Amino acid sequence: MADIRTVGVAGCGTMGAGIAIVAARAGFRTLVHDTRAEALAQARKQSEAFFAKSVERGKLKAGQVQAILGNLVGTTQLEDFRACDIVIEAVFEDLKVKHKLFAELNGICPPHTLFASNTSTLSITEIAGGSGRDGRFVGMHFCLPAQLMKLVEMSPGLNTSEASFQAAWDFCKALGQHPVKTQDSPGFILNYFLIPFNNDAIRLVEAGVAEPAEIDKAVKGAMGYAMGPFELLDLVGMDTQLLLCEALHALTHEPRAACPPLVRRMIAAGRLGRKSGRGFHVYRDAKMFGA
Repeated sequence: MADIRTVGVAGCGTMGAGIAIVAARAGFRTLVHDTRAEALAQARKQSEAFFAKSVERGKLKAGQVQAILGNLVGTTQLEDFRACDIVIEAVFEDLKVKHKLFAELNGICPPHTLFASNTSTLSITEIAGGSGRDGRFVGMHFCLPAQLMKLVEMSPGLNTSEASFQAAWDFCKALGQHPVKTQDSPGFILNYFLIPFNNDAIRLVEAGVAEPAEIDKAVKGAMGYAMGPFELLDLVGMDTQLLLCEALHALTHEPRAACPPLVRRMIAAGRLGRKSGRGFHVYRDAKMFGA
């Protein structure tokens, strides 16, 4: 896309690191920000392993990987985003945290920069209201894991201009992703169904109906899902699942969206999922999904 050359990704957790891979792989100069240098180093290591696996599987050539990694730059300085044409936020599902981030970005980025949020539950209009540029603000919810899944939910806020939404839509397609348009509604399409569904699976474990591995096997075998609910929950992280539940439940008051007690106990025990080495399943390494 001619108007967007440099992409900023704010946050290099599971989602942010995946989005950064997507942007760099598509040929965009990509800056990924995190306040923690160790998080950036870990994301870089995981990205290199992911691309090495892509070469091994014949999806990329070694020379392509070097060019992609050359496009991918980590920074702890948010001021570096002044060079970005679009910034995609991928931080905690907390409205105050997002407002603070976008307020800072509004003072750093030039007027033409588009702002996008990867939120999966919060209102795009509400997040945009604290950004200082709600006319140039779009929801871009990438599916997890972003580096493997193509679908992106694209949501305009009430004040998003048609030109801004079209620019973000075209950019999404330039990334090689498949956008679908949703309204600014709690959970959009996917998490409206997925959060209650995953909570139901957790409650089956709480009730002693079946073990996580057996539920995963049943869901994948009978329903054709690529991942079982507990494999996905471990990828998302228990801490993130709690935030997702709290956000969706507060907006909808849907009982099935309320966080099951087991999630809080697992967080207390440090069983966050893949990133901690243990969640509903046990993991021997901290490799990025797909690596």
